[in-house]
Amino acid sequence: EGLFIGGISAIFELKFPGIVINAVGATLVTFLVCLGLYKFRIVKVTEQFKSVVVAATLAIATYYLISWLVSLFITSWQPVHYGNSMMSIGISIFVIIIAALNLFLDFDLIEKGAREKMPKFMEWYGAMGLMITLVWLYIEFLRLLSKLSSKD
Repeated sequence: EGLFIGGISAIFELKFPGIVINAVGATLVTFLVCLGLYKFRIVKVTEQFKSVVVAATLAIATYYLISWLVSLFITSWQPVHYGNSMMSIGISIFVIIIAALNLFLDFDLIEKGAREKMPKFMEWYGAMGLMITLVWLYIEFLRLLSKLSSKD
């Protein structure tokens, strides 16, 4: 995962100098804000909240998968989330919001695991889930910032 993130970061940094530190900062600030909102119970993770976030996450994953599959067979096709149009930027912002909402699910899993004294291996699941969400959020910030940087 580290090599993957490092490689992607290097590619973006070559094309858009300074973008990596901005994406890291945005990811860190988003993480801290979400952690604070969760800790002080401003955002409560209910079953309905979980359902909506999971459904939105699956919808995004399905859209990305279908876009990728279609692009394999139709080379001239460009998905709407590519480029730097207002629609593409809007989609990136929406995906960042959903990724941030997934942080609340990760915090809830970790807190419930500790409270209910789940088996030790569940710590790994909680930590891995949180790390995957943070990597996703970071990559989406990189994509958004690159779109904004290339906007004329």
